[in-house]
Amino acid sequence: MARKKVGKRVTIATLGSHCSLQVLKGAKDEGFHTLLICEKRRLGLYRRFGFIDEIIEVDSFREILEDKCRKRLRQANSVLIPHGTLISQMRSDEIEKIDTPIFGNKWILRWEADRELKEKLMNEAGLRTPRAVKSKDDLNGLCIVKLHGAAGGRGYYLAWNRESFEEGARRLIDQKAIRSENDLYIQEFIRGVPVYLQYFYSPVTGELELLGIDRRYESDIDGIGRIPAKQQLGAGVEPSYNVIGNIPLVLRESLLDEVYKMGESFVRAAERLVPPGMPGPFCLEGVYDSEGKFTTFEFSARIVAGTNLYLDGSPYSGLLYDDPMSMGRRIAREVKMASKKGKLGKVVT
Repeated sequence: MARKKVGKRVTIATLGSHCSLQVLKGAKDEGFHTLLICEKRRLGLYRRFGFIDEIIEVDSFREILEDKCRKRLRQANSVLIPHGTLISQMRSDEIEKIDTPIFGNKWILRWEADRELKEKLMNEAGLRTPRAVKSKDDLNGLCIVKLHGAAGGRGYYLAWNRESFEEGARRLIDQKAIRSENDLYIQEFIRGVPVYLQYFYSPVTGELELLGIDRRYESDIDGIGRIPAKQQLGAGVEPSYNVIGNIPLVLRESLLDEVYKMGESFVRAAERLVPPGMPGPFCLEGVYDSEGKFTTFEFSARIVAGTNLYLDGSPYSGLLYDDPMSMGRRIAREVKMASKKGKLGKVVT
């Protein structure tokens, strides 16, 4: 298939991690020049791929704030695509100071990183959410303890009383994963099937698209099931939730109408609370219980790594597009469409 050309040359740029291959491949398929900001230790991987036109070598991703990167991004007329690595490597105030146009709403990334703001936005959207536990002294029943920000499940643990909470917190402090218990967030544990709903909202067309669904494979909580109960008890296994990979998932069709309604409610709530809202990709992350009810425990206000499953499109993008439509390509197509219509300001901040 011949690659489409864009009128004025715009460069699609991103950090070399997370889902950068998908983002830049999709950009190249839509006719864009592509630029990767890459840590030197990862150059061997990314030099394998011909769809990456240019690489800026850095020792640390934080160099995106320095003059060398800023100047080149500006010269290349770049649009920077944010993903989980940007959020995990930089504070919200630093991201907000990046002067390269960022695809989506960079202000909403602060709401993703802050658990209280995240809960406020989900409640504003009318989503069913787990009960937040304000203090370790209020623990009564199984809960999950999480770190703030995009941690990929790293450091999460289960607690059911004050003692189990403090034991897990001490372990994280010893590992220097947190400074104190104040860095932790406690949430009711919801039993069911974890599901990650991958959306794209276009402010240019006003349409919400469901582009994929996945679930995560987490180590070593998903591996414990291979160990018989007797050996689990004897080994004293302490489960963790570090994300290793993602698994494709297709929902019962009867659940899809509610999936779209939840996404639309989230978009409207984001417009009210965090202008300009939620342009581009986002993900509602939660659990389906035995009654088929979805409880949302997280959202990601940018592209998520689970979309890497669908480089050639998903069963859901196939219902909307004749071309193989990854989330990375959908982002690039939105940039191109907005540029042609003189509406690029609607999709970048």
